[in-house]
Amino acid sequence: MKNFLVSLYYLLPAIIAIILLLLTPIPSAQLTTSENRILLQVHKLLEYPQVLQGWTNMTNFCYLPPSPSLKIVCSNGHITELTIVGNKSSPSSWNSAETLSERFSIDSLFTVLTKLSKLKGLSLVSIGLWGPLPSKINRFWSLEVLNLTSNFIHGEIPSSISSMKSLRSLVLADNQFNGSAPDLRGLATLEELNLGSNNFGPKFPLMAKNLKRINLRNNSLRCQIPPQLLQADKLQQLDISSNEVFGNIPSFLFSLPFLQYLNLAANKLSGSLSSNISCSSALKFVDISHNFLIGILPSCIDSKSSNRTVLYSGNCLSNKSLNNQFPTSKCKKGEAIAVKPPVRSQKEESKTKLALVLGAIGGVLGMAVLLTPLIVFIFRKPKPERTDKKITRHVADKASVRAGHDSQTILGFPPYRIFTSEEIEDATNNFHPSNLIEGSQGKLYKGWLRDGSMVLINRVRLKQKDLLKNSMQNLKVLPYLRHRHLVSIVGHSVITYQDHPQTATTIFIVFEHVSNVTLRDHLTDRRKKEMLKWPQRMAISIGIARGIQFLHTEVAPGIFGNNLKIENILLDNSLNAKVSGYSIPLPSKKDLDSTLDKHVGSTKNAEKEDIYQFGVILLELITGKLITFSSEVEELKDELERGILEAASPMLISATDPSLRGTYAYESLKTAVRITINCLSKVSSNRPSIEDILWNLQYSMQVQESRTSSANPSPKV
Repeated sequence: MKNFLVSLYYLLPAIIAIILLLLTPIPSAQLTTSENRILLQVHKLLEYPQVLQGWTNMTNFCYLPPSPSLKIVCSNGHITELTIVGNKSSPSSWNSAETLSERFSIDSLFTVLTKLSKLKGLSLVSIGLWGPLPSKINRFWSLEVLNLTSNFIHGEIPSSISSMKSLRSLVLADNQFNGSAPDLRGLATLEELNLGSNNFGPKFPLMAKNLKRINLRNNSLRCQIPPQLLQADKLQQLDISSNEVFGNIPSFLFSLPFLQYLNLAANKLSGSLSSNISCSSALKFVDISHNFLIGILPSCIDSKSSNRTVLYSGNCLSNKSLNNQFPTSKCKKGEAIAVKPPVRSQKEESKTKLALVLGAIGGVLGMAVLLTPLIVFIFRKPKPERTDKKITRHVADKASVRAGHDSQTILGFPPYRIFTSEEIEDATNNFHPSNLIEGSQGKLYKGWLRDGSMVLINRVRLKQKDLLKNSMQNLKVLPYLRHRHLVSIVGHSVITYQDHPQTATTIFIVFEHVSNVTLRDHLTDRRKKEMLKWPQRMAISIGIARGIQFLHTEVAPGIFGNNLKIENILLDNSLNAKVSGYSIPLPSKKDLDSTLDKHVGSTKNAEKEDIYQFGVILLELITGKLITFSSEVEELKDELERGILEAASPMLISATDPSLRGTYAYESLKTAVRITINCLSKVSSNRPSIEDILWNLQYSMQVQESRTSSANPSPKV
């Protein structure tokens, strides 16, 4: 009996495990033959991804063990949840992004998937999907969760998604969507909306009031914070950072009863916050940094008066206890530039009025004829006063580094770091040749930091003591070279090798890694080129201009001679432009081993040379033709110039990239062409300032957006 009890004691865990196994309900019966076949079709349409390796006709899909990469849930012979997470969000090399091949059809994929009639949850993450989201998405009658994060889906969200009444979570972050989001007010059960890191805008989406989490960060919103959010009394998280949202911050945001997280950073918000703001006790995090806010920070969100975290740097707040604030004049000037176009001269205004009077007398037909040459005249008119003011301000501020709103750490950038030699060596695997990107002398390396993030590391060797002294002084500017339209610097390291015969010193500059392809790649790849319609090309142009403006005006002395060319413009996953290869102010001796020290202070015309090079990029975007020789620039420029001067539009249209036709408003095209021609002037002093260029490009975008509702956005002239 004793031996039996001892044996029973040792067998007890196994007996309990067997009983629990028998009591555990079977997740489902075997899938129906049709749904089994659907999964195998999905396997094929996704081009046999690694995560689905081993799927065959004999696979029992309902009993596959769930993992972070794959989850299939079944009920009564039907699939109710399908999650596939790939690894294609990170490129396999510096110049490529992993999308599915040209044979892939997103329409075919969703045609097959919508046959899963009982599907409630669908997550297809980082698997290289590309193309516009099909309108048949609304065939998922029972779908509650849709997650398509980190793919390359472009175009607008189909309006049919508004009829998916069961949706609780809609996550389309880190794609290439653009335009306005559909009206989502009818989705009464929707609790989560995440459209972050796309190109949505300029209007704020219309949303249901039951939302708990809203993420619209890193898009193209150009609007005020809408009063509709006052009705979102269940809202817990709101992130609209890294847009161009302007105007005042409404006080009601801080008192929403359940709001815990509020991120408004890196916008163009202005004015002062009301001293009577009342904060909800639920509010734990507030970020209003890098806007144009003035006045006193109310006690409600003063970080010293509560247990909530409040970030406020990069504004013009006047509390004596606050650090990292700018003079009030800077924010007022920034607000004027962000919200209002430059005021035209009285002469231009009087001519406009005269044209309107003449147009009224001549009737509708006469007005149409007269206004067109008038607009041409106005935008060809030089603006010397604005240019002179910019130059005067630049000279006056030349003695210091001016950290503008975008030069500080913006959302998505880690704090600036000074790296150790061990960290640099670990990141590059001791500068292993497989991590070398540029040249044969080991100039630029891929690296992985200890937190897993990927970076690019540039190695600069110094041999002369005077160069080293100058370099240490110039390193002070590096933490400020951080901007949403630059490949920004995240840190550096200085290592001195004492055992070297001449005591050599090496500077390592660590850059963010941008995980997509160059603008040149997009224009040469037929499929990628289809993503770049006129609105996208204008948005890219504006992004490049903002990066150049930062280098020219927000750092003093300004950084010029930036080697601007189409292969140095990188596009991230949301088609946001980032300027790479720009000049870093280090000593420009020939024996420095640096790929980034180019032409700093080489000529007094370096600023205008940047403008010319930007003009070449604009020319390539408009014509769709890559330029190799300077003679090609003049030929294409002359062709565009003749097109503008002609009384009819066909000549200009014929000079434009054929793949753009039907996607641009004609006046938007003409405005962009005019400023491009001015950038390419042979007389450098006649080239416009970067502020003039940026204003004209923004005006072109405004014209485009005002015509998007037209059935024919390229009207006949």
